[in-house]
Amino acid sequence: MTLKIWLSLTLTVLLVHLALLQTLPLHLPMAQTEVTSTFATRTVLLASQPPLAPAKNAAVPGKPTRKPAQKTAPLPTLQPVTAPAPSAPADSSASMASADATASAVNPDAAPTTDPMASAAATPASAPAPLEVLATAAAELAQAPEPSAAPTIQQAAFSATGLPGSVKLVYRVQSNKFPYLLRGELLWQQLDQAYQARLSISAFGQSRVQTSRGLVDRHGLAPERFSDKYRSEVAAHFNRERGMATFSANTPNLPLQPGAQDRLSVLVQLAALVASAPQRFTPGTLLSVQTIGPRDGDLWLFTFGDMEALELPGGPQRGLKLVRQPRQAYDQKLEVWLAPGLAYLPARIRITEANGDYVDQKWETSESADSP
Repeated sequence: MTLKIWLSLTLTVLLVHLALLQTLPLHLPMAQTEVTSTFATRTVLLASQPPLAPAKNAAVPGKPTRKPAQKTAPLPTLQPVTAPAPSAPADSSASMASADATASAVNPDAAPTTDPMASAAATPASAPAPLEVLATAAAELAQAPEPSAAPTIQQAAFSATGLPGSVKLVYRVQSNKFPYLLRGELLWQQLDQAYQARLSISAFGQSRVQTSRGLVDRHGLAPERFSDKYRSEVAAHFNRERGMATFSANTPNLPLQPGAQDRLSVLVQLAALVASAPQRFTPGTLLSVQTIGPRDGDLWLFTFGDMEALELPGGPQRGLKLVRQPRQAYDQKLEVWLAPGLAYLPARIRITEANGDYVDQKWETSESADSP
């Protein structure tokens, strides 16, 4: 009985719910809300344009829409803003290379431009372009007069009257390699067309001797044999008929030039040349002389300086200074002061080695010498 009542009640409740559901509308009213469309865009500020209006028929999420008609507003035409391009030559790569080369010639320390074309575009129209400025500067440099070079005398005029008479000059010699003074002698002897010379430096029975002998021709001294002796002797021979210098050390022969000298005769040759025409040897004058040593030869270039006052062991003298600068790594620097009071023979000779060692010979006295 109880079960039948419960089933009856349940069925009654279900029927009531079904009746209520039948009374509801088929569509529930929806609130009318405003829908706004959002766009993610990038703004290009190239020209002022009116903003685009939002679409009238925006799609509602969850509701099917019909495809709108193909009726769209035309997009605005964008006009790019460009700067006026500078005039450039036909071959830009060659022009830039020329500009770099010209800039380096005008100012070697200037840093290269990062963007030469950008610099040219940024130049005002009234100002000259950088390439024109560089070209003008280069033209001015090319037209500028070059500094005058020092006069060079390849073969100075020689006069036999400029040769000194036979004499022996005695020197006091100082060297950084010895804690005591040495004795030096320059013996010059001439008879008619023959000459001989000897230069020696000695101390405690040891000596180094250089000798030169030969003739006197139209160029001045013409050595025939030069020797250098210290413990052993090496020599150079002048074969003027063949125009060659040969060496006892079996080193290669060397062609002779007119006026070639050896390392000793060149000192007397310089004295004779200056005595022949002192006015020609102004400061800065260059004189080139082929000079032969005991094993080889080289072109010695002498630069003339000023007349200097010398305080020497034998008394004050005035000396015209000449300097032979080294040309190679181990060459000697030779400084000579030619004294008018000594017939332009050297009043002082200073030889400096590449390592700084030096030998300094200063005139002490003059003695007579017999002719050879």
